[in-house]
Amino acid sequence: MTLDEITYKINGCAMKVHNTLGNGFQEVIYQRCLAIELEKEGLTFGREIEQAIFYDGIVVGTRRADFVVENLVIVELKAIINLEDVHLAQAKNYVVAYDFPIGLLINFGATSLQFKKIFNSKTNPVNPKIK
Repeated sequence: MTLDEITYKINGCAMKVHNTLGNGFQEVIYQRCLAIELEKEGLTFGREIEQAIFYDGIVVGTRRADFVVENLVIVELKAIINLEDVHLAQAKNYVVAYDFPIGLLINFGATSLQFKKIFNSKTNPVNPKIK
């Protein structure tokens, strides 16, 4: 399965959750529902996977990604009124720090589902920007 196919399936799962629940719930509720939908789609994933953060080759701490899907895509969820630059920066940092090729930032808190695809400029120099 290609990265595009994986992200397409993840986005479809997120749309189904948002269409069913709407906005207004806590992030953990959306996380649990998204896990159900990812499982239905046959995608392998881990939730709240702790990842080491390195600085100059030294582990300086850990952070938890909401989802790691197919060991290729980091998924960060939010349940806020609107995504802001700080949320994009956080997702971008996770993608680069964990050295994944791509990430998705998905916000269930807005009236319409919001999602951003984030590329790792280290592994994808052709398209290093946030879409």
